[in-house]
Amino acid sequence: MLPLADDYGRVATDLRVSLTDRCNLRCSYCMPAEGLDWLPDDQTLTDDEVVRLITIAVRRLGVQEVRFTGGEPLVRRGLVDIVRRTHALGGVETSLTTNALGLQRNAQALRDAGLDRINVSLDSVRRETFHEVTRRDRLDDVIAGLEAARAAGLGPLKLNAVLLRGLNDDQAPELLAWAIERGYDLRFIEQMPLDAQHGWSRTEMITADEIFDALSAEFTLTPHGAPRGSAPAELFDVDGGPATVGIIASVTRPFCGDCDRVRLTADGQVRNCLFARDESDLRGAMRAGASDEELAQRWVTAMAGKLPGHGIDDPSFLQPDRPMSAIGG
Repeated sequence: MLPLADDYGRVATDLRVSLTDRCNLRCSYCMPAEGLDWLPDDQTLTDDEVVRLITIAVRRLGVQEVRFTGGEPLVRRGLVDIVRRTHALGGVETSLTTNALGLQRNAQALRDAGLDRINVSLDSVRRETFHEVTRRDRLDDVIAGLEAARAAGLGPLKLNAVLLRGLNDDQAPELLAWAIERGYDLRFIEQMPLDAQHGWSRTEMITADEIFDALSAEFTLTPHGAPRGSAPAELFDVDGGPATVGIIASVTRPFCGDCDRVRLTADGQVRNCLFARDESDLRGAMRAGASDEELAQRWVTAMAGKLPGHGIDDPSFLQPDRPMSAIGG
């Protein structure tokens, strides 16, 4: 076993696997209305290549959790089979981050394949706001997907929300009340500089403190007692519990020192940080005939050089060339 350790003592055990850069929404904080130029098919990893790299990560590099992301992973035709083959490795937790479009017809198949849980991106439960943020009138499909996931036993169901100034920044309490009523775990995430348009602005971002204050106007929030560990969310009990809400302060209170994540893009590149400027190519080496041992060593080398932090507050910070949709969350 070769642990994915960096020079600062962190060990990556959580693998985020992007299965596609394509998405069927056009969220304003992620991509332009017209979409992006998607990866050509010959540059995207095949199902067998994805599973091979996951197998190396689990059996040789100590990865314990695999989360499938996108773009939107539900548009990947081989998703269910990839989940099934990953689950068959044993000893690994599998999860999915999705916008829930198409989840209604896939939830049971994913559960049967061995998927453990699902995170759903949902920034508003108002139809007009959802349409404005995503540029699609699909809120009913998201809600139906959540209900199907619950019926299939994919829990706990977590919701991820981003607040945008002037769009939904007045809706945090409403979204939390909606989630609690239905038994969903809600996490608010500070908007990060990962949009394709490079239009992110620190001054326009809704901060964790603002989110906390907005929620506190209608709820009593107290720190949750359980240790946070490497989890990105700071948890709070809502009105004494048992319901909780999380706030992920990726920008204003970064948790880089406890990071245990590594990312594999849909075209087979290792990213040792969400905001990394460099990538390490596994696809090219794999297609050139590299052995599992050689690929594992490449992966270890890629992780060793991980920086101590993402550096968003540093004046020299440069936003990654790839947007979130092409990196995977």
